[in-house]
Amino acid sequence: MGIFDFLTGEFIDVIHWTDDTRDTMVWRFQREGHEIKYGAKLTVREGQAAVFVHEGQLADVFTPGLYLLETNNMPVMTTLQHWDHGFQSPFKSEVYFVSTTRFNDLKWGTKNPIMLRDPEFGPTRIRAFGTYTVRVTDPGRFLQEIVGTDGEFTMDEISYQIRNIIVQEFSRAIAASGIPVLDMAANTADLGKLVAGAISKTVEGYGLTIPELYIENISLPPAVEKALDKRTSMGLAGDLGAYTQYSAAEAMTEAAANPSGGGGMGAGLGMGMGMAMAQQMVGGQQDAQQPGPWGAQPPHAQTPPPPPQPENVWHIAEDGKTRGPYSRAAMGRMATGGELTRDTLVWTAGQDGWLRAGDVAELAQLFTVMPPPPPPAA
Repeated sequence: MGIFDFLTGEFIDVIHWTDDTRDTMVWRFQREGHEIKYGAKLTVREGQAAVFVHEGQLADVFTPGLYLLETNNMPVMTTLQHWDHGFQSPFKSEVYFVSTTRFNDLKWGTKNPIMLRDPEFGPTRIRAFGTYTVRVTDPGRFLQEIVGTDGEFTMDEISYQIRNIIVQEFSRAIAASGIPVLDMAANTADLGKLVAGAISKTVEGYGLTIPELYIENISLPPAVEKALDKRTSMGLAGDLGAYTQYSAAEAMTEAAANPSGGGGMGAGLGMGMGMAMAQQMVGGQQDAQQPGPWGAQPPHAQTPPPPPQPENVWHIAEDGKTRGPYSRAAMGRMATGGELTRDTLVWTAGQDGWLRAGDVAELAQLFTVMPPPPPPAA
């Protein structure tokens, strides 16, 4: 073997690319003057493709494998270089390595709310966001349509365009689906597949595909969400009338239990109003059980007897202090024992100020049952 053959073997080109990044889609093989020797070795690893561009024209595309750049391996280049007659001089071409692996966990989201007509809420707006994956399926077309002469093309350079396509197709798919907003959360998987399929038809012209698209969240405007929360609370409350009465009774009970709210007077007022609320609730239940305008209730619907009416409770004012509350029976025992007289000031819920016990019809009866004073001695 001569010295020329030895030097020729030593300087055989080895063309390959090892990617140490996670976002590089295309990388151009660096060669001074873009001059590549005939017979050079080309190594294309799994998840890659090599694209030769000769004098501005797309030539050969190589899939994973080891190649010797010769006539039988480069049909397009052979035609362009006129190698069919054994011409084996070095040639000037650009080699672009294209990553064909999936680029995962890419973010997308609606920059502005999407208008749609919901079958339940009417015209409304929603926002959505999620993730998607993208992969190069046609390296030659991707190089022609997107990359051009960029020596190092990253995912960030095309992600904005893809996000715009996703939002456009998502808006169209959501508007045409007719799925109520409240049911979208249960159909995100189907919506994601529908949107991914629609997007793939668009990005196919770029030599790309969208294998997966995930919808992580679909949300309404804050004002609509607040109204929806109120509606949910109303549904949990059930009968709004009973819920309102119950809330008022609870508030009165808390006010009566607060020592700083007026002492015994506040306690009596709270108890009295609580009883009044209870009477209203009982009355509402009785009204609900009354027969309708077309006749009496059916035989099996027996109306229960009304509960006994609650008694009034009374407070007594003596020496600038308030005592009580006392039931009517307790007031009767005090009247018998002389602790309660006709001139004693009393008050109960619903009464306009303090009155003499003898002026209250319900208490005046307590004094009529007392025996009259004994006659004078003879």
